[in-house]
Amino acid sequence: MRILVTGAAGYVGYAVGLRLLAAGHRVSGLVRHAGRDVPPGVRPVIGDLLDPAGLRAVMDEPYDAVCHLAALTRVRESFADPLRFFTANVQGTVNLLEALPPETARIVYGSTAAVYGTPDRQPIPESQPPAPSSPYGASKLAAEQVVRFHARTGAAGATVLRTFNVAGSVAGRPDPDGTRLIPAALAVAAGRAPHLEINGDGSAVREYLHVDDLAAAHVRALETTEPGLDRVYNIGTGAGASVLEVITAVEEVTGRPVPAVRRPPEPEPPLLVCDARAARRDLGWRPARSALREIIADGWAALPSAGG
Repeated sequence: MRILVTGAAGYVGYAVGLRLLAAGHRVSGLVRHAGRDVPPGVRPVIGDLLDPAGLRAVMDEPYDAVCHLAALTRVRESFADPLRFFTANVQGTVNLLEALPPETARIVYGSTAAVYGTPDRQPIPESQPPAPSSPYGASKLAAEQVVRFHARTGAAGATVLRTFNVAGSVAGRPDPDGTRLIPAALAVAAGRAPHLEINGDGSAVREYLHVDDLAAAHVRALETTEPGLDRVYNIGTGAGASVLEVITAVEEVTGRPVPAVRRPPEPEPPLLVCDARAARRDLGWRPARSALREIIADGWAALPSAGG
């Protein structure tokens, strides 16, 4: 298929581009600026999702499918500037759908488990009613609805993938978001930060998914999406690890200490993991690289001079 990937130079977008190329697809990558690093073999397309006229002008070839990954993603930042997040994540999605050539019959939208908020039911199934607790989660849910209602007009088929915590690396590209637990812990192990700050006693449990496993799920979703239908799947392992367990694993993998400073606890759910059985059943997808120590080892290997 001829596939357009938005956010193709990003952490997840780059991994998805590599997987699509390996599966034999012809891939174009939408990026905002020339010179952005996209996988070798991906054709760069320069355009801005917030520039509708310019976006339509660069849609210079038909696409069979689009994998929409471009978004603002930091939860804490979304509280400080919610309008920016809704503009980028919702209006950007509307602009993309309006600009797509009519041949684009398949859409995969990269969403987030943040749409669920903090439900009591664990693991979280797709049937859990969304209740986002942040502007980020709310903006991603709104964009999901845009994509799904667009599909219900018969214009395309759509698959929404709700992802939990992504980590690890491909092609030597580590997670660039140093606010997330695993990159933050690896930075301490590498001597780039004096200590890791954690809230409370470190017992909160989250699950982690290798970015390459997430990319594989996007490929399966694109290849199985049917025009006129819309679907939602959780993408995750269902296996969690506490903050303290992650720290211990980082120390064991790197052979370096990760001193932690405990801050006052903040209200947060003790456990957030997903039920991803539907993705296994319908997409034929299973995580292959998401053991915690493999994720950490890949992230560590991608840090320049980390082992020195």
